[in-house]
Parts: sequence; structure tokens; C-alpha cells
Amino acid sequence: MQKPDFWDDQENAQKVTQRVADIKDRVTAFEEVERVYEDLTAMAELIEEEEDAGLDGEASAELQGLQRRLGKMELEVLLGGPYDSNNAIISLHAGAGGTEAQDWVDMLLRMYTRWAEERDYKVNVLDMLPGDEAGTKSVTVAIEGKRAYGYLKSEKGVHRLVRISPFDTAGRRHTSFASVDVLPEVQEDIAVEINSEDLKVDTYRSGGAGGQHVNKTDSAVRITHIPTGIVVQCQSERSQLTNRNTAMKLLKSRLVDLELQKKEEELVTMRGEQMEIAWGSQIRSYVFHPYRMVKDHRTNEEVGNIDAVMDGNIDQFMSAYLQKLARG
Repeated sequence: MQKPDFWDDQENAQKVTQRVADIKDRVTAFEEVERVYEDLTAMAELIEEEEDAGLDGEASAELQGLQRRLGKMELEVLLGGPYDSNNAIISLHAGAGGTEAQDWVDMLLRMYTRWAEERDYKVNVLDMLPGDEAGTKSVTVAIEGKRAYGYLKSEKGVHRLVRISPFDTAGRRHTSFASVDVLPEVQEDIAVEINSEDLKVDTYRSGGAGGQHVNKTDSAVRITHIPTGIVVQCQSERSQLTNRNTAMKLLKSRLVDLELQKKEEELVTMRGEQMEIAWGSQIRSYVFHPYRMVKDHRTNEEVGNIDAVMDGNIDQFMSAYLQKLARG
């Protein structure tokens, strides 16, 4: 940053300064933990000498605060993947269950939006297909914030809902499914080869949210990558050019994710593991009836307060999953 020509390349300069700010935040957090630890050590010595009950209570509160900070730092240390610090692109798709499953997509979207807002992350809807009667058939959103992908990659998979359906006049219990796909938003300087002759680009009129204004022109864009069959689309903006640029960014992220999946499959083969990939092999179940509990089937992490989970309190599931990954 001290080089005379550092600010000549504004884009690179911004990336470097963001990186510096991230490192400074980590160092500051570590120094603060170190300071609290030293204070607690001194308080422990005083308690042993004076047996001060008031000091004992203060030390206990400080210790709990220190444990929370260490837990957060430990979680961040686990985010060491090549794209863990990137923004995330998350797609939700309704599965078996009809209107009930489409409503389940809305509930999950609200859960992830609440989780993101708690961290001051920015949420931007890129594409949405409304349900026939209620809910949403599919939706793609970009979540912008430090390490968004690192945290949200734990959510990739099938999510199962069990509840008394509000759409069933007989009041019967229903089981519904929704799939969650999570991609890292890829930076422009990441080399991904995309040949223009491999692309099929279609434009169409936007639907859903936006009203009469977005429907007057063919501003929505759908891009098909012929070699892989990957299809991406965007209709969030009125400008066809903006939607095309966003769709290309989505395509780039999906191609990077495809390479990550290939590497993971190679590792699975090397480990000799058998992984069932099926719609019914859910990663997490959210049960509202006959009891109330959320259980992650990969880690056996369980939470009884399902309302808190649906309000975005899902850190414990992310932490358990990342710790399991770290243990191999």
C-alpha cells in the first residue's frame, strides 16, 4: 500500500485494503481475547487470596464472554477453503409436497434472510418463480458479506419439513422437501474459461415481483452453457445488460462449483466412502408436529427451540458441520 502507484489500479487497491482490514480485525480480536485472559488470570489470583464473592461473580461473567469470543474465533479459523471468504449465491427449490413445499421455500428464504440481516449482510434477490397458489417454486439470492459462503456452504442439501399443513382443510400432517444449493460468488480475477460459442442466450419478459414496469420489455436473461447443460437466469433488474452480467457471474460461480464437486468426488473415491445422493436423503429435518425439534442428520446436532431456528438462529448447525469437516 506504500507503493507510489498503488492507487493507480483502483480495483486491485480496493481488494488489498479490504484484505488489510480483514487481517486487522482478526488481530484486534485476538489481542482483545488475550487481554481478557490476562485480566481473568489476575482476578483468579485475587479470588484465591481474598475469597471475594462479588469478584467471583464478575469473573464468571467475564469467562462466559471469553468463551463466546473463542467459539466465534474458532469457527472463523475453520473457514480456510479457497472461496470461504467470498459472498454466497444461494438457490432454493421446492420439491415433493406441492403448495406445502412451495411455502416451505418461503420459510427457508425468511430464515436465511434473518440470519444474514443479523450479520449486516446484504441480501439481493436475483431470480424468483412464484408458486401456483402460494409460496415460491424457486428463488436465487446473493448474500454479500465477509465469509458468507464459508458459513452457508454447510446448508447445501435437502431440507425436510414435518407439520400440520395450513393448506389441508382436514388438518393432516404433511412432509415436504426443499433443496438448498450454495455457490461462492467468484471474483472477476478468477480464471474460468467460457467460450461465447458454448453459450445459448435467451431473453424474456420478467415475471413475479416488479409489477407492470418490469414486464414491458424482454429484460430477463437466461443463459445455457451447452457443454455442461448448466442453465442460469436473472430478472432482478430492468436492464437486460445488467441481468446478463449477473447471469454470467452466476454461470462462472456454477462452473467453479462444478470443479469443486469433482475434487470432492475424487477425495470420496480415495477415502472409499459411499455417499447416497437422493431426494429423500435430507441433511436436516424441521419437525413442528407431533413434537418440536430441528435435527441435523450429518452431525446429530439438535435444537428444541424451532421458532428461534426459523428466525435465523442456525449458527450451532454451521459450527457442528464445520467442526466435523475439520476432523475429516
